[in-house]
Amino acid sequence: MTRFARWTALAVSAALLTAGCSGGSSDGERDGTAFGWGRCKASDDAPAPGDDWQCGTLEVPLDWSKPDGETIELALIRAKATGDDRLGSLLFNFGGPGGSGVSMMPAYAPNVSKLRERYDLVSWDPRGVAASEGVRCREDEEIQAAESVDTTPDTPAEERAYLRDAADFGRGCKEAAGKLLAHVSTADTARDLDHIRQTLGDDRLNYFGISYGTELGGVYAHLFPEKVGRMNLDAVVDPTADTMGHAKNQARGFQRALENYLRSTGRDPEQGTREIAQLLDRIDAEPLPTSSAGRKLTQTLALTGIVLPLYTKEGWPVLTSALRAAEEGDGSELLALADGYNERDASGRYGTTTHSQRVISCSDAEQRPTAAQTRKLLPEFERISPVFGPFLGWDTAGWCHDWPVPGRQATPEVSAPGAAPILVIGNTGDPATPYEGARRMADELGEDVGIVLTWKGEGHGAYGSGSDCVDSAVNAYLLDGTVPKDGKVCS
Repeated sequence: MTRFARWTALAVSAALLTAGCSGGSSDGERDGTAFGWGRCKASDDAPAPGDDWQCGTLEVPLDWSKPDGETIELALIRAKATGDDRLGSLLFNFGGPGGSGVSMMPAYAPNVSKLRERYDLVSWDPRGVAASEGVRCREDEEIQAAESVDTTPDTPAEERAYLRDAADFGRGCKEAAGKLLAHVSTADTARDLDHIRQTLGDDRLNYFGISYGTELGGVYAHLFPEKVGRMNLDAVVDPTADTMGHAKNQARGFQRALENYLRSTGRDPEQGTREIAQLLDRIDAEPLPTSSAGRKLTQTLALTGIVLPLYTKEGWPVLTSALRAAEEGDGSELLALADGYNERDASGRYGTTTHSQRVISCSDAEQRPTAAQTRKLLPEFERISPVFGPFLGWDTAGWCHDWPVPGRQATPEVSAPGAAPILVIGNTGDPATPYEGARRMADELGEDVGIVLTWKGEGHGAYGSGSDCVDSAVNAYLLDGTVPKDGKVCS
């Protein structure tokens, strides 16, 4: 999750149920002289994306307050526009924080083929992510061992173990990241984004941000309002919520999605919620056996397995099957879903998205709730969601516990007076970034800047999710500059 909790707010719809590359621009820029664009290479995790794609790197300052000081390299990827009437570059951030744009852009490209007719599609790995100085805070064996830690502690001993594990993770991040750990905030990445824009030769930033990418877009608009071009924010993070507020928002969002799922199966949402909460309690007391040698399904893994298919309506039948198997005493299906979410492959190797996510989100958030503060608020979290509340409540205490560097602010500053209109899309059924955040983002961006488009749908994000109304509005805005009426609703 983003800094609001451990479940990442990431645009990964196609990958949810399946568990690289190392104003228009001038011809010289577009041909790649500034980035050294070249053929993308295969990585250990994925084959090369194909001849349409080019990869390159760009140096940026480690510390933007010392622009002539030490530098780091960012990894980028692009595919050139297919048509002749080119508008420039369209930069994508897919969320997390911690998601790799270099690996996700080719997979997402079919969803935006219409946009590619007039834009070069460009994405990058933000600082601290994957090929851009990515951070690995633990080795695979340590990650698997930590899965046995109870993240909803019921006893003083479990609480001590939980906080001890959290502090150990932070120490690992500090050792792995070094000086970079203090320079991976969203504001740092927003400045990187503007440097990418300039180097691409675009007068203004045309941008498509999803999930956490909406927060990054808002921070960019605040820092560089005069450089905002056509900016589309989908699955919007609430910029007014602090750490506790985000956790409560997500508890509401996932509970809402769970109830919608239960209704779709003909079950009473209240009764269904109670039964799932009871299942999780039984698993907490006695983890379930699985077909994965030597591994059992813990309560935390079970909860993660439930979360994953709630990100997209297409995942609901998979959730039905996994819950049925767990009720019958087999945790294999929920474990497979959790492994998909945690980027664990069949050989036991884990991805590093959650490492980068924690490094970035703890760099941003100054609020550090204590265990005592969390315990006092647990009844409220449980009232919001008997299934997700306890985990999300305790996560506020553990996520950045004893973190090696201080956070920057309580909430991100996204006010952008004077910026061009920014399209803000909210999905009423979004579990990870609940709908209410869209209106709050628009209000914070400012009058005549934030333009809200509502989709009455399900899943995380709206564009490309089956609504012709949403897709047409976004395409008209990004391709023709046609701004929809604020408050437009797509059902």
